[in-house]
Parts: sequence; C-alpha cells; structure tokens
Amino acid sequence: MAEPLLIAIAAVFFLAGFVKGVIGLGLPTVAMGLLAVSMPPAHALAIVIVPAIITNIWQTFVGPYLRDITRRLWPLMAGTAIGIWCSAGLMTGPYARYGTIVLGVLLVIYAIIGLSKFNFHVAPANEKWVGGIVGLITGVVSAATGVQVIPSMPFMQAIGMEKDELVQALGVFFTVATVALAFNLTSAGLLTAATALPGAVAMAGAFTGMFIGQAVRSRLEPEAFRRWFLIAMILLGIYLAGTAGYEVMH
Repeated sequence: MAEPLLIAIAAVFFLAGFVKGVIGLGLPTVAMGLLAVSMPPAHALAIVIVPAIITNIWQTFVGPYLRDITRRLWPLMAGTAIGIWCSAGLMTGPYARYGTIVLGVLLVIYAIIGLSKFNFHVAPANEKWVGGIVGLITGVVSAATGVQVIPSMPFMQAIGMEKDELVQALGVFFTVATVALAFNLTSAGLLTAATALPGAVAMAGAFTGMFIGQAVRSRLEPEAFRRWFLIAMILLGIYLAGTAGYEVMH
C-alpha cells in the first residue's frame, strides 16, 4: 500500500480516536466517513474493523454495568447480528455503489439527531421487542454502510441509560456489531492479510488520538466540541452523498 495512503489512514484514525477520547464515541463513524472520500465503504470498513473491535472491547470492560447491559440489550444485539448476517451482500453486491450515498445520508441524520437533542422514551415493558426490531434495522443499515449508530443509539438513550452506563453499553453493542461485520468481510474476501498493515497503522493512530483526547477532555468544553463535531459530520455527509450521487447518475 502506498505510503501517502498509509499516512492519510494514520491521520484519519488519529482524528477519529481523538473524537472518541473527548466525547466517548464516534471512532467508526468518523473513520468510515473520512475514508469513504477516497475508497468504497467495503474497503474502508476492512481497515476500520480491527481498531473498532479492539477499542470497543476496551470500552466494554470500563465500568460496572456489563451484566445489566447484557440483560437489557440482548434483543438489540441479537437483532443487529441477525440483520448484518442476513444482509451480507449489501456492501459488496450489485447495490454496493449506493453505499456511499446511504453513508452520507446517515451521517447527516446522525448529526441532526445529536444537534436537536430529540428525546423519546421507551417503557421498560417494551424494551425487549422494540430493541429486537431496532436491532434488525440497525443490522441492515450496518451491513450496507458499516455504521451502527442509527437507530441503535437513539434507542439506548430512549430506554434511560445514564451517561456512564451508556458509554459502556455502546462499547458492548459496537463490539458485537463489528464482530458480526468482520464475518461478512471475511466471507466476501475483504478481510485478508493485505489489510494487516493499514489496520496496524489505523490502530496506532486511533489509540494515540484517543489517549490525547482523554488527556485534553478536562480542558475542553465537551458539549461545544460535540456540537462542532456534529456540524462537521453534516458537511461531510452532504459531500459524500452529493459526490457519490453525481457519480451514480453519470
């Protein structure tokens, strides 16, 4: 792989790790969005997958809520895994060229939801069946784009998880989802030894950015940083959807 591309990958993952270090999430979303500027989503996901799994496993075990998270979110996680496995061809099949458009639209939706702070509530009695349906939808979306935050993250907020529990829950959920995606990529022949070097570069960049982000978290106003991050995601999403849509029409 060309050296300039490896440098670009390191820079992308440093930024994505920095965002994750400051606000606790966003590594796969930022990395997928930026890498999709220069490569198909399936190839971007092959680079994102290993750093995402490792950073999410780390996040999974930082906190005391693992048992409660598993009890409440198992339908969401099972539904997501099933949705991913049943939609395995979306990112690599005949509809793959639309993946960047969908990814761009999802980035815009994700950012608008975050900026609007739209809240809704799911009653405890409905958590399981709603979670299963949300999981299936998330799985299909994830299989097509590599992004797992829509509609799973609004659902986790809707069931009333507190901040620290939500951060750990995101780690648990994203670990399950990215492992399921790894099976899809392996079956499609995209997760091979050739992705080892860019994956290692990505991981080094992600951890460096994450530790620096955590170190400066106390000096930044997290809410202001989050707001500008979401605005940047809207602009990136519009750019991706617009350029990919232009290429599809021509």
